[in-house]
Amino acid sequence: MDKTQKMIQAARDAFSHVLKLKSSEKVLVVTDERRKSVGQAFYDAAKDIGCEVELFLLPENARPLKEPSEEMVRAVQDKNVAVNAFFGLAEETPFRISWIRKVMETRTRRMGHAPGITEEMMTEGPMNVDYGSMLDSVRKMMAMLQGAKEAHIVSPGGSDITLKIQGRDFRTDVEIPVGRWGNLPAGEIWCGPVEDGADGVIVCDGSIGDLGQVKKPLKITVQAGKIKGLESEDKELVTKVEKLSSVDEMASVIGELGIGMNPKARITGNLLEDEKALRTIHIAFGNNQDMPGGQNKSKTHRDYLMNSPTLTVTYEDGRKETLIRQGDLQI
Repeated sequence: MDKTQKMIQAARDAFSHVLKLKSSEKVLVVTDERRKSVGQAFYDAAKDIGCEVELFLLPENARPLKEPSEEMVRAVQDKNVAVNAFFGLAEETPFRISWIRKVMETRTRRMGHAPGITEEMMTEGPMNVDYGSMLDSVRKMMAMLQGAKEAHIVSPGGSDITLKIQGRDFRTDVEIPVGRWGNLPAGEIWCGPVEDGADGVIVCDGSIGDLGQVKKPLKITVQAGKIKGLESEDKELVTKVEKLSSVDEMASVIGELGIGMNPKARITGNLLEDEKALRTIHIAFGNNQDMPGGQNKSKTHRDYLMNSPTLTVTYEDGRKETLIRQGDLQI
């Protein structure tokens, strides 16, 4: 099987297992010049399934985009499924959030969101996973998180943070039902923690959304859910994160607790893949309105990855269980 065929097969598997695409449905694939080969693979895969498909190319001369164009919004109007397979730009986070909102205004749609997806992810990495096995692990972990009210995370890098998660149900992108959206590649579970209920220290020694792998760890001090301090030997990184965390008032407020569950995901510096990797946890600041109970209305959302974490949860009945120990799932 050559590279093109591998990519089409990976796209077909994602359509079949994650989005449960049916031949009677209409699909919109949004792509750009830099990821056109990936967008074409999704287009061809949907055609193979028997769907009516439209390919929409983002205008390079208008990037970074701030809002979806009228033409883009019109293109999705009669579609059941949308896939975003384009190059990810840090400056386009507000555009991506706005686009997701536009698509999901109609709750009969579902979306596979893949800003930053690469050919390597399609041919060698997390898009070539055993979906059945991964789904089994995801369901076990989500069952173990039911009734949890508090999550405590420590890591070899120095993280030590507690998050309140009572009433904030976990979701996964391994299955994307009608009315929802999730990432491709799939492979994480997440919740939106209580916005003012996080205290402690996050030491990001993995990757940061849109900024890539860190050269030096970034220490984030959190009080009542808000970033109160940033420290790193990489001063340029601190400056970048300060800017990204001050886009609006809620950009520095806790937005997500995520757990990587995809055994084929690698640490590459591309958070779309990194955050799905086993042996990692990520915490994000910014928008979480699409998560159960989420109250963060920021225009942005930024993830910070920790390696080899230990996750201990406290349940509503007072029990404590360690669900991840130094990166290893205890399921």
